[in-house]
Amino acid sequence: MAKFFLRKKVGDRVANGHPWIFGNELGDTDGTAEPGDIVEVYSYNGSFIGKGYYNPASQITIRLVTRDKAETVDADFFHRRIQEAWDYRRQIGYVENCRLIFGEADSLPALIIDKFNDYLVIQTLALGIDKWKPAIVDALKKIFRPKGIYERNDVPVRELEGLAQQKGFLTEPFDTNIIINENGLKFHVDIVNGQKTGYFLDQQDNRRAIQHIVQGADVLEGFCYTGTFSMHAAHYGAKSVLGLDISETAVNTARRNAELNNFQDICRFEAVNAFDVLKQWVKDGRRYDVVMLDPPAFTKSRENIQKAITGYKEINLRGMRLTKPGGFLVTASCTNLVPPDLFLKTIDMAAKDARRKLRQVTWQTQASDHPIVWHIPSTQYLKFLIVQVI
Repeated sequence: MAKFFLRKKVGDRVANGHPWIFGNELGDTDGTAEPGDIVEVYSYNGSFIGKGYYNPASQITIRLVTRDKAETVDADFFHRRIQEAWDYRRQIGYVENCRLIFGEADSLPALIIDKFNDYLVIQTLALGIDKWKPAIVDALKKIFRPKGIYERNDVPVRELEGLAQQKGFLTEPFDTNIIINENGLKFHVDIVNGQKTGYFLDQQDNRRAIQHIVQGADVLEGFCYTGTFSMHAAHYGAKSVLGLDISETAVNTARRNAELNNFQDICRFEAVNAFDVLKQWVKDGRRYDVVMLDPPAFTKSRENIQKAITGYKEINLRGMRLTKPGGFLVTASCTNLVPPDLFLKTIDMAAKDARRKLRQVTWQTQASDHPIVWHIPSTQYLKFLIVQVI
């Protein structure tokens, strides 16, 4: 097995638990490795650090999967890791639907597996993990005996690893339009064509957090996607709910979700550009008891962080101006490159421009089935805030 050595002044981040090793952090090598191979990593002075998969074509050249020199990375290794991840989810109460594998947080970098009751959706986002896909699928079959497994590798990040975008069945074909249960509600999930793996599981805990503020309220949800927050608002006693999303397909699914839960008389949905509409409605003087904003990520590159901050400030400024005095703003950011402190600072700037005072109600992150591992910042990406707008 090839050995790679870190440069002399590099290593604290890796030694503290981060599994990524960039090409410019590597110095000497001993032996040769093919792209996707498992290699050993050592500090500059020869002390063992870990084993991981190697791809010289990627900016992240090595992704560590174990710190145990005696541990062999083989099919049994992936079976154990998946079983451990499942045991953890069950221990904290996530059984029916959950993020089963959350990449680096489960010591399986670049692997995502979502569980929707008896169905599993998998993403292998790096060459090293993609080579182990047959072993991973085999382990999933043995542990879960699922009704179906589907691959959603239609994501551009794979191309940075020299991999093609693709999606398809990894078991016998099945009906990929399924219905899941969440917090006493039912939702349609389109595994093939839905965003990411078909559904945003990371907000499932946060959707419960609105239950007290929406009772008897007129609620507006911008960027509603398939209406999950809207449906929870109706479930928790909202008087009326209006959801906005630019995608006609998402809005149609939101309407189907309303019918599925018998909330079609409470929830309405419109396929519009929320940015433009909210700006106009501020001018029109519209006001709501609760405004909920959960936009898509505004940037995936560091070069555009300032543009993302400007976007978050502007959309939250509009949200505050649409909120009645004493009403509530529910706002979220899934942009990984915007850290929590910067997001809160942006909300504060929006409040100053809106000349509104904020009282914090709830400040949370993603659901616990998307675990946060200290010293791996990328595992904490979702910011979720509820404030009273005074």
